Amino acid sequence: MNTSITQLRRKILELCTLEILSRGEVYTSDMLEELKDAELILAEGTLYPLLYKFRKANLVHVRSDVTEPGPPKKYYSLTAEGLDYLKKLQGTWQSLTSSLALITSKHPAL
Repeated sequence: MNTSITQLRRKILELCTLEILSRGEVYTSDMLEELKDAELILAEGTLYPLLYKFRKANLVHVRSDVTEPGPPKKYYSLTAEGLDYLKKLQGTWQSLTSSLALITSKHPAL
């Protein structure tokens, strides 16, 4: 059961991260803050693998800004492919929430 919940949360995190990126270029710590505020993420270690996955799939563009001292800051934005993928996820999400509402409306909440 926990595996199913974890998988569902991961997909929702994926959708929400793409939603944040759809607004324009975003610095990693700003994404983390928003996702933490929404209680979708607890640790940085959850976001970085997702961003890497998006980058490998050409869904995001990364721009590095060199700062002194310290490592470069990375800013992420959606590619055209990323925007198309987000639109597909949004459509799927809307369909699923409508289906869930239809099913749950026929039975009182537990």
